[in-house]
Amino acid sequence: MAKQKEYDSDDIQVLEGLEPVRKRPGMYIGGTGSEGLHHLIKEIADNSVDEAIAGHATELHVTMKADGAISVKDNGRGIPVGIVEKTGKSGLETVLTVLHAGGKFGGGGYKVSSGLHGVGSSVVNALSTRLFAEVRTGGFVYEQEYERGVPLTSIQKKGKTTETGTTITFLPDNTIFKETTEFDYDWIIDYLRHQAYLTKGLRTYLFDEVTGRRFSFYFEGGIQSYVKHLNIGKEPVDDDIFYVDKIQGDTQVEIALQYTDSFTETIKAFANNVFNPDGGTHLTGFRSALTRVVNDYARKSGALKEKEENLSGEDTREGMTAVILVKIPDPQFEGQTKNKLGNPETRAYVEQVMTEYFNYYLEEHPAIAKKIVDKALLSARARKAARAARENIIRKGVLEGASMPGKLADCSSKDPKNSELYLVEGDSAGGSAKSGRDSATQAILPLRGKVLNVERARLDKMLANNEILNLIKAMGVGIEESFDVSALRYDRIIIMTDADVDGSHISTLLLTFFFRFMQPVIDGGHLYLAKPPLFELVKQGKKGNTFIYDEDELTVVLDEIIAARKKEGVKIDPEDEQYRQAGFIEQKRYKGLGEMDAEQLFETTMNPEKRVLVQVRVEDAEKADAIFNKLMGTEVELRKNFIQSHAKFVKDLDI
Repeated sequence: MAKQKEYDSDDIQVLEGLEPVRKRPGMYIGGTGSEGLHHLIKEIADNSVDEAIAGHATELHVTMKADGAISVKDNGRGIPVGIVEKTGKSGLETVLTVLHAGGKFGGGGYKVSSGLHGVGSSVVNALSTRLFAEVRTGGFVYEQEYERGVPLTSIQKKGKTTETGTTITFLPDNTIFKETTEFDYDWIIDYLRHQAYLTKGLRTYLFDEVTGRRFSFYFEGGIQSYVKHLNIGKEPVDDDIFYVDKIQGDTQVEIALQYTDSFTETIKAFANNVFNPDGGTHLTGFRSALTRVVNDYARKSGALKEKEENLSGEDTREGMTAVILVKIPDPQFEGQTKNKLGNPETRAYVEQVMTEYFNYYLEEHPAIAKKIVDKALLSARARKAARAARENIIRKGVLEGASMPGKLADCSSKDPKNSELYLVEGDSAGGSAKSGRDSATQAILPLRGKVLNVERARLDKMLANNEILNLIKAMGVGIEESFDVSALRYDRIIIMTDADVDGSHISTLLLTFFFRFMQPVIDGGHLYLAKPPLFELVKQGKKGNTFIYDEDELTVVLDEIIAARKKEGVKIDPEDEQYRQAGFIEQKRYKGLGEMDAEQLFETTMNPEKRVLVQVRVEDAEKADAIFNKLMGTEVELRKNFIQSHAKFVKDLDI
């Protein structure tokens, strides 16, 4: 490989000015809420990761400062400090004050970069109350300070050093980030973990000055370690992990995969360390090669007979966990969010590498190859059984047509935007809900007992379960190939269960179903959890009882009332129960929705003006997947550990 050109100020190219950033920050960081705030860290830290990808850095340190600022430090080459001819400013000041200025545009600074748009450093500077930059390069330390994107000083040479690298410390502007300027420790941990997985030889560190917490990551196995992490809670078909890392054309292709006993596939596709949730050409090439290689091996080994049809792509991927990482000189993403990779040549490169080396792997590991093929054949048989079950159901009109489930009490409104469906635990609560509801807009579907745990069930078993079948039909969206979220008959699907252990279990079973088979319903903001009250405080001889939704609220309400009574001169007997001191004759604790009459249930849990609803959202699909594996999978020990580690958060447990 030819020697790379020296990284200097000539590599800094300028495309346009910085003025629009403070006016329209959402255009550059996606928004000014928590997500946009954390994007600032990513923009600065990604530059350090690019140094590591290029082979010039081995460490990335993030410090959460006591004053709310963030410091990002690396041991790379250091941002150039010489004068850029086009701007007349130092390389450092140009990068920090001019939009679309950086070493990623000219080709000399970086062969591979995650920062396609190259706006990161200047945008962070523009959106920070203050920013302090320290550069260690050429044997000296250089410093410069900024306020809301404007330099307060020229670049200053501060002394000698034997180190190299850059440190950027910034404090977000609270006039821009009005919702919050508080950074999430867990978000930073996840970001640094992923960068360590995806960048060989990179150590990442996090330090919180306020709490003293420290964390560091280094994964010798890179994406192989990532696959192991993703498979926690699953049983691998074999401990061995397929891994390949090859240069094809001007693209580096790195793939790791392992099969498990799961029924779902988990594939993470990255380009230049940027996660592409919608896949792209690298994912297409991977899938195409995998399907072809597994089918070819199944034919050659005799597992797939001559007259049998080929295994489908879904069959060959069932239970597979894979990480695909490509490094490309000029990545073409669809849209600012980089959700999907569009480089057409990347498909051919990935397909060629995967075909050649996965074929070698199966030939050299016949025992593992047999397990993979057998699992795919089992998946194919189950798929045919599920198809037959689905076709039988469709033929009978169970999933479509005018007839609705017999237990469904539908609303009179036919406009989905004005309609909501309550999934209610038990016939008793279902009866109260039907009697107390607003029949114009609220539909009720009672669910009998515990619904099926779909984490360990294929589609044919699901379609044989009446409760699941009734739910699919009532919603009107179909399932799997026939799924269409635009056909949803209700704008809000509300899970309403008892506030006890059984109710939580039923909620979890339903959430598992929605996450595994109807995630677009969650992504569209249609799924909610109703929050029924835990307590009712009964007033003596008066109407208008007080409903309390959790233990903390109960304490606060009673303390406030007692304090007010003392101010009024009411004598308080400390021997009395707390609720009696507050002026109630009785404190009821609800054990279930069925204890409430229709009027109480509506007023506390269903009345749009008073009810408490919690919207279900997937903020981190990877974490959600791991939690469902732990809670609903076959690994008893993992579930036991999860319960033990979270038991301290349970205030009141009914057994």
